[in-house]
Amino acid sequence: MMSRELLNQSSMTTFILVGFSEYPQLQIPLFLLFLTIYSVTLMGNLGIIVVIRISPRLHTPMYFFLSHLSFLDICYSSVFTPKLLQILVMEDRTISFRGCMTQFFFICTFVITEMFMLAVMAYDRFVAVCNPLLYTIVMIHKFCALLVAGTYMVGGVCAGIITYTLLQLSYWDYGIINHFGCEYSAVISVSCSDSSFSQMVCLVISILSESSSVLITLASYVFIVVTIIRMPSKGGLRKAFSTCTSHLTAITIFHGILLLLYCVPNSTSSRLFVKVATALYTVMIPMLNPLIYSLRNKDVKEAVKRIMSSKLRSHLT
Repeated sequence: MMSRELLNQSSMTTFILVGFSEYPQLQIPLFLLFLTIYSVTLMGNLGIIVVIRISPRLHTPMYFFLSHLSFLDICYSSVFTPKLLQILVMEDRTISFRGCMTQFFFICTFVITEMFMLAVMAYDRFVAVCNPLLYTIVMIHKFCALLVAGTYMVGGVCAGIITYTLLQLSYWDYGIINHFGCEYSAVISVSCSDSSFSQMVCLVISILSESSSVLITLASYVFIVVTIIRMPSKGGLRKAFSTCTSHLTAITIFHGILLLLYCVPNSTSSRLFVKVATALYTVMIPMLNPLIYSLRNKDVKEAVKRIMSSKLRSHLT
């Protein structure tokens, strides 16, 4: 464990983010690309939150969870993207030790929270499809609020533990981070002390978080599929399946990119892949989720049409 003097010295450390500086000709195109994606992300997710709040028909547990998913997308996209945009167009690529640890804590919190939020949404679909008569009794507002609070608590606790282990390490002054943000493996690479304990803690938490959320999701959808297959009505089958396809798409993209990212061997040749994969789940996924849920969800599309038509009528009158 670091002494207090060494910890204070680390708090004065400044890191240099490499970002995509090895491709100078791509700096402006990447800036415009990520700025466009970030703008769409903010507008899309804020739009979903607003539509859900002002549409009484969407005041159901499923859309309550969806509004929190959109909030999480805004949050963890906003942790990395502004700094990424800054280092793409400015010469100053530095980030303080405290800024780096803060950035890591929040990105870790929001990613783990979203992981469990998707699992909670799978459980919601399980109750809705497999026990429709009990749905309004089981998924009361207080229980839904507890589920949401639990996901935030788990995310915060897990992120706090991993961040604490990083704070116990010492780091090189002006350490060069070959990334556009303080992603775990990038931070570990600029440590000048033994990081084996931190890596073990991170591995255990990552395995437990990923496996438990995936198991909840898989178990929920196994029961959903079995229930749908047993449905005598094809219309009922189609309606039940339509409520799940958007969620399944979001889950597949989210967990697929995370598994790809953390299954990559830690080598110099894989650093570009790690940066691209991180950009996908911190910049692209938050933009895709509102598109997935709005384009594939009949209730959301109808709510948007009602809002637009009411606005149009108010302007005409």
